[in-house]
Amino acid sequence: MGRHRYLIALGSNMRHPHHGAPRAVIDAAIKALDHGKSKVLAASQVIETAPLGPSRRRYANAAVLLRSKRDPDELLHKLQKIERKFGRRRSGQAWRARVLDLDIVLWNGGAWVGGEGETSLVIPHPAFRERSFVLRPATEIAAGWRDPLTGLSVRELSARLTKPRPALRGPVP
Repeated sequence: MGRHRYLIALGSNMRHPHHGAPRAVIDAAIKALDHGKSKVLAASQVIETAPLGPSRRRYANAAVLLRSKRDPDELLHKLQKIERKFGRRRSGQAWRARVLDLDIVLWNGGAWVGGEGETSLVIPHPAFRERSFVLRPATEIAAGWRDPLTGLSVRELSARLTKPRPALRGPVP
């Protein structure tokens, strides 16, 4: 089954009326991904992270390796359908609190650009290299997967974010 492999990032920072707290939402979303034309090959632990943007709620984040028969555009449609089933509405302000966010980070086909508007898709995900909340869980399950644009592995990209920076020397202006 499946001719494609994907790295999917999951995030939640709102309770769901049926599933409960964000960690439980992530667990339920992983089960929803492991269905039909898609199979979850590995799932990271769920981590808690500070929010980006105006939301004050902490996020639960995880990553999964997914095998699927779906091409990237078709998988994006499926992920958005799952998000809607969990109550996600794509309108209004970006970066606000959300029940569920599912993003395609990488796929075994390299780079991809497709769709437009709400269904536009760029793989690798344009911001994943700067997001420890994506790279930390991804390192757990796909450390050796290489970014097709930089040639760096997920582990190397994560290490770049967490590497201590040397203190500046010399007089401070």
